[in-house]
Amino acid sequence: MRYPPVYFLKQMNTFIIKGFMILFVSCVTIKLNLCSPNTSSLNTLPLDGHFNFHEVHHAARDFGNRYQFLPMAVLHPKTVSDIATTIKHIWDMGPHSELTVAARGHGHSLQGQAQTQRGVVINMESLEGPEIQVYTGSSPYVDVSGGELWINILHESLKYGLAPKSWTDYLHLTIGGTLSNAGISGQAFRHGPQISNVHQLEVVTGKGEVINCSEEQNEDLFHSVLGGLGQFGIITRARISLEAAPARVKWIRVLYSDFAAFTQDQEHLISSENTFDYVEGFVIINRTGLLNNWRSSFNSKDPVQASQFKSDGKTLFCLELAKYFNLDKTDLINEEVEKYLSRLSYIRSTLFMSEVAYIDFLDRVHVSEIKLRSKDLWDVPHPWLNLLIPKSKIHTFAEEVFGSILTATSNGPILIYPVNRSKWDNRTSIVIPEEHIFYLVAFLTSAVPSSTGTEGLEHILTQNKRILEFCETAHLGVKQYLPHYTTKKEWQAHFGPRWEAFVQRKSAYDPLAILAPGQRIFQKAIPFS
Repeated sequence: MRYPPVYFLKQMNTFIIKGFMILFVSCVTIKLNLCSPNTSSLNTLPLDGHFNFHEVHHAARDFGNRYQFLPMAVLHPKTVSDIATTIKHIWDMGPHSELTVAARGHGHSLQGQAQTQRGVVINMESLEGPEIQVYTGSSPYVDVSGGELWINILHESLKYGLAPKSWTDYLHLTIGGTLSNAGISGQAFRHGPQISNVHQLEVVTGKGEVINCSEEQNEDLFHSVLGGLGQFGIITRARISLEAAPARVKWIRVLYSDFAAFTQDQEHLISSENTFDYVEGFVIINRTGLLNNWRSSFNSKDPVQASQFKSDGKTLFCLELAKYFNLDKTDLINEEVEKYLSRLSYIRSTLFMSEVAYIDFLDRVHVSEIKLRSKDLWDVPHPWLNLLIPKSKIHTFAEEVFGSILTATSNGPILIYPVNRSKWDNRTSIVIPEEHIFYLVAFLTSAVPSSTGTEGLEHILTQNKRILEFCETAHLGVKQYLPHYTTKKEWQAHFGPRWEAFVQRKSAYDPLAILAPGQRIFQKAIPFS
């Protein structure tokens, strides 16, 4: 049967339209990314490493487990030149290209900061360079790739009897990641954050330039990048200060029921010359059987009294301390620890102590990670909130937050400890409170995915919002650590009088806003000021 010409033309038009639609849809799917002109141009770049346009979904997730921005490609660089070539190519494409670049280390960001929608994620752990190089001498240091983990630096430097001075509580993070924020732990009161212990950096800017910088060379870029949230360059190599490493650690925990006594003792310890080497604290809300949980790894100084201690659901405050030493100083250290503790006002029946190897103390959080992974409780949403609070406001904060907003047991630790502002460098990009002493308060909660109660994500996010709203209305002068904002106005408020300098640095080192779009500070091709 022969079809009329008109009917045949209609059928042909239908086939053409359907074919066009199929082709169009194919071009915007990840699996057929090769249809994209951006993809084809990246494929032409002379690299030692390679791009992956298909297996990109892992780069759209992070530890926070709340945001997912799917990249167009993941770069697995072998050399710093691979990173520079890629960024220079995107820079040369100009403001009309929508391509952006996010450096991803160990994927421990909380709110998509190391992600980019339809851009390029650089897998920093793929970066191959010279091995970790430890230099001994009167001022020892280590040269290391920006994609290296702190735990690996620890293992290598210990071979020489050395170790970095300042740490984060969790060591399975990359150098570039922590130096782009600050890097804080219980040693920060003495040595400052990790960004206060860097001699030199190698950085790839948003123009694709590879620049070495330090306090003597390209000083502005050096201080811009430290604590700069990845806005001014990607850290590809760092020179980190080292010190003699101890062999052993006296690890101590004591409890307080009086917040004023707890903070007074903490502030005394971080202001004294001869004291502990590590000072942190925890808030324990409405938790029973507390001491029994510690007995697996800590011994009570007075087991009889400890067995009689009852928390009765009260809010308690735990002071965690560490004293580093070598075996030939054991007797002396025991005397010093006893002397230091005698000056503190903790509940005497709650003194628990342990002695461990230095490396085991520093890597203590990894033990918890292994346990949580075995129970499938690691890859859950982590709606963390980290705040820096001036000393003069910490009691006001605690009274409202620990007395009213948080009334149930937290599904994760609540850290609280003071640091000395004098150990921080004002020239870096990090924003901290103005007072001489300020506190880190970190709500490190984990959400139970299926829960709609107090352990659920929505409840925790509402709780975080209430805390932030209280800080604002009470004018506490709080600054967020690992900050997350979604509007320019909020970022301006965060930086305050330092906003204009931050904008100028962006204009100098990443004028097209190619880098770190996941921070949501600047948008590509939109003026900064």
